[in-house]
Amino acid sequence: MKLDNSISSLKFVGHGSKSILLSILLTLSACKKRSAENENWVTMCVTATAYNSVEAQTQDNPNITAWGDTLKPGMNAIAVSRDLIRMGIDHNSKVKIEGFDSLFVVKDKMHYRWRNRIDIYMGKNVGKARKFGRKKLNISYIFQKDHTK
Repeated sequence: MKLDNSISSLKFVGHGSKSILLSILLTLSACKKRSAENENWVTMCVTATAYNSVEAQTQDNPNITAWGDTLKPGMNAIAVSRDLIRMGIDHNSKVKIEGFDSLFVVKDKMHYRWRNRIDIYMGKNVGKARKFGRKKLNISYIFQKDHTK
């Protein structure tokens, strides 16, 4: 559909076949570029802790997140403080965490009292979560620019 609109607007560009071909190529290359322009990796420092899906650490079902997702041991999931949600790290956002090789996905949100904080899901291994402790780490997330501008 975008190609049809671009071709119909070519009537005003010029009469030569070279200018039409050039216009089509520029339009197609601009379409590919747009997706890269609309996302930027943003890096910030947060306090990182770890949590588990055990009854002692939750009010309800320890495997169900605040967004209704089901947690399973081995998942690369994190919970984020609500101020980070307002900054763009929302449900299902992909996040890189300093010191970890793989990407994590936001599957849970933390209590309102926490600020500038992530909680890394560590299954049912409470010892591993305690050993991780509390650290200041850099995280990176994809920030989507507003498409209406």
